[in-house]
Amino acid sequence: MNTGIDALLNKARKVRDDLTLPVAAKAESRRDRRVATLSDPGIEATVAAALDWLGAAQDNSLSSDGGIARDYSLVSGWRASYPETSGYIVPTLLRGQPGRAKDVHRERARAVLDWLVSIQLDGGGFQGGVIAQTPVVPVTFNTGQILIGLASGVRELGAEYRASMQGAADWLVSSQDEDGAWRRNPTPFAKAGEKAYETHVAWGLLEAAREEPSRGYAEAALRNIEWALTKQRENGWFADCCLNDASRPLTHTIGYALRGVIEGYRFSKDDTLLNAALLTAKGAMSALRSSGFLPGRLNPDWTGAVRWACLTGSVQLAHCWLLLYEITSDAAFLDAAKRTNAYVRARVRVDGEPEVRGGVKGSFPVDGEYGQFEYLNWACKFFIDANLLEQELSSSAGGAGA
Repeated sequence: MNTGIDALLNKARKVRDDLTLPVAAKAESRRDRRVATLSDPGIEATVAAALDWLGAAQDNSLSSDGGIARDYSLVSGWRASYPETSGYIVPTLLRGQPGRAKDVHRERARAVLDWLVSIQLDGGGFQGGVIAQTPVVPVTFNTGQILIGLASGVRELGAEYRASMQGAADWLVSSQDEDGAWRRNPTPFAKAGEKAYETHVAWGLLEAAREEPSRGYAEAALRNIEWALTKQRENGWFADCCLNDASRPLTHTIGYALRGVIEGYRFSKDDTLLNAALLTAKGAMSALRSSGFLPGRLNPDWTGAVRWACLTGSVQLAHCWLLLYEITSDAAFLDAAKRTNAYVRARVRVDGEPEVRGGVKGSFPVDGEYGQFEYLNWACKFFIDANLLEQELSSSAGGAGA
């Protein structure tokens, strides 16, 4: 889509919104355009608020099942629980926040895990979409994300989650094609076709391999990452790496793909994977502006394709840059991550109603294309993770933790 058409669509959307949106959505859209009034509350305050928001999302899920509501919408309110993201939120809850009591978050994590075990499908897979959404079929990507949570549950809470973890991991291994790709159980809620970002599924298998090293999980994970690298271009950009527009992938799905490759390196210490991760990380970093703004979709030459930020992708990539800083000591990664995290922190409220306090919007401005007018549970999770890692690295280096 060219810039002129994009501008026209934005104007049309604004006219429509002014006529049909609820008052709260209109007010937040106007607020987002007063960027001069935004300020960074710091890591401590925003992470505390974000953890509280996850608690509110669990308590207010329309399905009231122990899972975490997919989002809070300024248009339609709270949603039902989302198995996929509830799964990988578990390790974030188990970690909690340094200096704060962890018991309440651990109990929340246990409630999520108990619910996920109860909805696991025959064969070991997990459904796609929000709970009760149809069709209810096992999906590779969602199963891999839940596997991350199950493995952390085994590690932190005990063996009661081991059978479920093994069932999910065994199902992923058995449904993998010989070349390392997963093609047999795609989500019905995204555009059809191969997905390079399923390296994030491979990461789930690597976490399971840490608990069960002799069941072939690591081998399957690394096969998938090697397959995904056949989609990587010389400049680090990945083909087939988006939910719905592979020509201009979301930073969210780029972040998924990059994190999977980094985790493959952290597990295997294979420099081929590190070099591949560095290519993608530096490519994405070239699109970052001095303000910390990162366009929410990126073209194959790493230029921005839209004028809004996908806040989820921003903090995912910030986390990846921090991990690469840990590995390489390249200060450019640390600087990029800090600028990006600060940009997002300034857009997280630490006051106001619990529905929005500590929530992280899908897009900034809130009427951007991704997660439009929604505060997403996975955006909140990745925000917490990225900021706590920044704080940890700043503390270990003797710097301020904000």
